[in-house]
Amino acid sequence: MVNGIDLLGIFRSFGQRAALIGDGQELDYEDSSEVVQRLSAALTGAGIKRGERVGVLAQNSIDYGVLFPALWYCGAVAVPLSTRLPAEQVRQLLRHSACAKWIVSRSFPQPAGFYPSEPLCLEDLVAAGSPMPSASIPQALSPYQAATIIFTSGSGGRPKGVLHNLANHYFSALGANHNIPFGEHDCWLLSLPLYHVGGLAVLLRAWLGGGAVAVPPPGMELEAALDRFPVTHVSLVATQLYRLLQRKEGRLALRRLKAILLGGSAIPPGLIEQAHALKLPIYTSYGSTELASQVAATPPGANLEQLQTSGKVLPYREIKIAADGEILLSGETLFQGYIEKGRLMPARDADGWFASGDLGEIDGNGYLRVLGRRDNMFISGGENIQPEEIEACLSRIAGVARVLVVGVPDAEFGKRPAAFVALQTGVPLDPKQLRRALEIQLPRFKIPDYFFPWPEEEPQTGIKPDRRRFAGLALDLLK
Repeated sequence: MVNGIDLLGIFRSFGQRAALIGDGQELDYEDSSEVVQRLSAALTGAGIKRGERVGVLAQNSIDYGVLFPALWYCGAVAVPLSTRLPAEQVRQLLRHSACAKWIVSRSFPQPAGFYPSEPLCLEDLVAAGSPMPSASIPQALSPYQAATIIFTSGSGGRPKGVLHNLANHYFSALGANHNIPFGEHDCWLLSLPLYHVGGLAVLLRAWLGGGAVAVPPPGMELEAALDRFPVTHVSLVATQLYRLLQRKEGRLALRRLKAILLGGSAIPPGLIEQAHALKLPIYTSYGSTELASQVAATPPGANLEQLQTSGKVLPYREIKIAADGEILLSGETLFQGYIEKGRLMPARDADGWFASGDLGEIDGNGYLRVLGRRDNMFISGGENIQPEEIEACLSRIAGVARVLVVGVPDAEFGKRPAAFVALQTGVPLDPKQLRRALEIQLPRFKIPDYFFPWPEEEPQTGIKPDRRRFAGLALDLLK
């Protein structure tokens, strides 16, 4: 454990290296240090006190990036919220996490009554700040200081507030940078939202390694951002990779990169094979909000067989497999607990392990294979069915771009699998053909009874699809 984390000192050590690059705006590390100090003074002047939890609702921006360390130098806890949530859920999460104040971006306006009280404006705070007296600036931040409450995706129920301290984020970044070097002359595209742990982790990797983070304006297409900024590293989910691989320009953009980190959810084997055949510098990974982003990842130059796994455990994390196959996690990056009605609820067992809810296995070479979520499994006619196994088989079929399997009620068997399938452009959905292709991979009881087209209204940019929503859609389609 480190004694203190001197972020401002680290920033100053990198001098005039680019830190945050926006569309028409750029901050180097020296400037970032000054902006963080001024913003921290403005936050204190606005009444934010040590230990307070501060909700943040904003789209990615340079101002949003510097807000995190500014809040930490105030001793406050950042609570970033999804910009896709309806008003009532925003209010619920603010109450649930016991936020004392709220900061919003002017670029994300909301109607009257959206917030429980008048929020602070991020842009006004950045503009209003004055230099903080040097005597009042702590030389180093406590690694034990509460830093963030980040909400899980909520795909299996109500989102959970995950409390991290600074050390959790610090060691997460150190371990990630050990596997994928990220420093001077490197630039990571912020392709994930800052309310997601994978987006915030990019900032921490840059701050500790001295690389830059490119912050594209809201609404800019991924391919355009790769062309617009000097990107060398990028984090992608399966849908983003798939779309880039469909166009020559996208493939050319990917070939220019040093590292392509794949995560968020299972990556279809066919996508990995296509990327590997193109000699793209891909890394497959396994991550968890509770462990502040990456847990395991493949090493540089991994072969195709290794890339079909989630890689090896990274430094400062620990993994073991329980007797029932559940993945147990521990280490310096493990969160402090869940926030329930404003209070911290521990989530470790007596030996310090966190039960992830994921099922997996580790091979003789130390590579992790994630088999699926325990709570996704259902029983059909007395047989256990893991939807992720069926999804992996469907993803190997030519023309299948994305798939999700849910269980639907059945009078005879209790539940039966139903598959939502997104196909490549111009490929018709042919359930008979899909069944025939699955028959050589799966026993009959695991082959879905129903095949539905991927709903057009379903967002393609999310980190993980909402299985509860898809199960409801399946029921509607079967009425």
